[in-house]
Amino acid sequence: MADEDFSKLLQQAEQLTTEIEGNEELPRVERSLGQVLEASHELYSRVIQSGANDIQAHLLFGSKGIDLQQISQKLETLSSKRTFEPLQPIADSDIESFLKNERENAILSLIDEVNKNSLQTTEDQKWEHMLSEWNKEKIKLMNAMIGPSQNWLDLKRAPEQPSIADTPKKFGHSMLDNIEAAYARQVQLYNKLVFQGAKSKTALCQKFAQVAEEFNDPKVKEMWEIIKTMANIPALVRDEDPLKARGNPTIQQCLISQGKKYLERRYKQYMSDVVRANPGAAMRGGEPGTFPLVRGFVGLRLQGQNTQGLTDGVIDDRPLWPMVYYCLRSGDANAALHCLRKAGRDHEEFIAALEEYIREPEKPLSDKLQTAINFQYRIQVRNSTDPYKRAVYSVIRCCDVSDEHSEVARTADDYLWLKLSIIKTRPNNESESFSYSDLQKMILEEYGETHYHAYEKPLVYFQVLTLTGQFEPAIEFLSRIPRYQVHGVHMALALHDVYMLGTPRNVQAPLLSVDTDDPIPLRRLNLARLILLYVRKFELSDPSDALHYYFFLRNLKDPSGKNLFMCCCTDLSLESRDYELLFGKMDPATGLRSTGLLDQFNNPNIDNTVIALNVAEQLVNKGLFEDAIIVYDIAGNLEKVLELFCVLLAQVVSSGGALRERLRSLSEHVSRRLRSEELPSPHLVDAYNKLCKLMTFFDQFHAENYEGALETIRACELVPLSSDEVSARVAGARNARGELLRALPAVLRALCHILLAMRQKLRTAQPTLSTHTANKQLEWLREQAEVLNTFAGNIAYRMPGDTYSQLAQMQVLMH
Repeated sequence: MADEDFSKLLQQAEQLTTEIEGNEELPRVERSLGQVLEASHELYSRVIQSGANDIQAHLLFGSKGIDLQQISQKLETLSSKRTFEPLQPIADSDIESFLKNERENAILSLIDEVNKNSLQTTEDQKWEHMLSEWNKEKIKLMNAMIGPSQNWLDLKRAPEQPSIADTPKKFGHSMLDNIEAAYARQVQLYNKLVFQGAKSKTALCQKFAQVAEEFNDPKVKEMWEIIKTMANIPALVRDEDPLKARGNPTIQQCLISQGKKYLERRYKQYMSDVVRANPGAAMRGGEPGTFPLVRGFVGLRLQGQNTQGLTDGVIDDRPLWPMVYYCLRSGDANAALHCLRKAGRDHEEFIAALEEYIREPEKPLSDKLQTAINFQYRIQVRNSTDPYKRAVYSVIRCCDVSDEHSEVARTADDYLWLKLSIIKTRPNNESESFSYSDLQKMILEEYGETHYHAYEKPLVYFQVLTLTGQFEPAIEFLSRIPRYQVHGVHMALALHDVYMLGTPRNVQAPLLSVDTDDPIPLRRLNLARLILLYVRKFELSDPSDALHYYFFLRNLKDPSGKNLFMCCCTDLSLESRDYELLFGKMDPATGLRSTGLLDQFNNPNIDNTVIALNVAEQLVNKGLFEDAIIVYDIAGNLEKVLELFCVLLAQVVSSGGALRERLRSLSEHVSRRLRSEELPSPHLVDAYNKLCKLMTFFDQFHAENYEGALETIRACELVPLSSDEVSARVAGARNARGELLRALPAVLRALCHILLAMRQKLRTAQPTLSTHTANKQLEWLREQAEVLNTFAGNIAYRMPGDTYSQLAQMQVLMH
């Protein structure tokens, strides 16, 4: 049994040996076991060193007949060191080498120039983007920091507007509350009068004050009463700086007088209320006039109080000097004179001074009277125990400015009235004078918001600022209190309307700023920033109201010199993207534009066409070409419409998508506009028409309507379909716009697909066709393939490599 197994194994071994010897493809190799082991170790070490990936790469390329080791050796011999090295000089007589060097030098210099330009362009764009982002951050910071600023900032660039989202921010429900809406209605009525050139004789502050009466808020009503009083001064000139005009002695005296009148009128009302509330104790009687009113008030005011220290007797059972003081405090100097005359002849000099004060309240006393009163003040009054007497002498231009009169001036109103009265004093010793600027500085800088508890008593702080002619800090303070912000904005508009509001030279200054050229402590209020901060809340929901507020900025310029109203309209358009509402809609049939919100603001300095062009330019810079086409169409710039349309359509003419569908719809409007308007550049119109035909061509191609597609491309006259058309189409491609040339590769590839499909169809239908018909159609297809290849090779436009390979492959498959 074992012998049979060994015999069978030997037979198999001999058979295997015969098969190996009979194989002529492989050489016979005889190795001992030791040699096989050594070769195995060598192979193993090589795999460990080079890795399995190299072995797999050798196997992959070796299966295709490629010697990877030989290619690696050739690649190692290549060197790029000399590619961009300067060329070696040659002899002048070697013309061929000279021309070769010149050609290579030109290529190298061009490459180097393009490289430098690319780096510079990248650097410029990087810095432009960084500056733009930083400007946005600056504007956000400045809008957030709306507190008072002690420095005037001069920013060189206009604020960058927020980036536009892909989805337009359509106008929605109104964001105005009842108070804001009431003010907005009055603003619109006022602006409509301005549009008509019939500006109302009633000042804007009067109209706003009437609106404020509807709010049933006594504090707001009082604020507007203060503004009306202080604005009732001789008309200022528009071209004069309001702060410089405010330094004029005449205007300054008017402001002082108006401030006093308000305080006197208010105090007289207060006395009437007190007396009316206590008629029995006041014992006024039925006699009208200031004297009985003051007599009743003094009786109540000093009732139960220690009247010791009051001098010079009584009149009608009332102390003399309190009667004189409260007559002056209520604004009736004649009543004060009546009190002094009733007191007897002991006050003749002061009576003479008071009579002169009544005749000319804005002028100093005569030298004779001034000397007599000053002497009397130093000898008798300065150390008097009667605080009312000292206060009266202070009011009639003879005072000690260091005396605060705290016994009499118990409220902020009393203190302010006394200080305003003291300002009129012009003593010989100028070091003891007290000027209007001193009062302003004391209230704004020395006392400030902390002293007056401004946030607890905003009306008091607003009052002392406004009554001392410091409108800008007063309004800025109101803008920081949400409840009063709306009123502060409209007070600023009212003062700006009568040229009483000081604004900065640069519209990018902080909300409240200091100009080094202005007298201390005057401030400037940035009206543009105040309005923009206010309007920002409702500009998208109430665009008409927003535009009316922007209209107040029509006389201001941005840092680049552009009309600020037009800049605001541009920004609103970019933010909302509702161009038809703002500008109107263009009728393609008639070429006429419907009325938009901006049309009512047109005047010699404001043109909504210019605004539309600015918007379109910004949209192009942002890459929003679709919107730019709409706005350029509204502005009547058909050339730009066609140019941008061609740029967009060239990108999607061969593909599908939402953009292509929108462009198809838009193309109908543009085509109708071209029929109703004078045609711009014929070259541009031709490119537009051809791109529209190419869009139809690709629609037919995707629908496999190959016959219709060939007819459309023939009508397009862009690609030759016969040998006779080649030269004309090549010449046309040489003069064609870039947008058409960029669509050309896709057109040629589509034609390749169409011709191959027709060839396949012909091959399938060939058994049913006659030989003559089949040969004729085949010859036509071959001619088309040859014409397309000839055309592609002759045009001066470098197409993608796959286009050329597809054309060549198509021509081969036609045979």
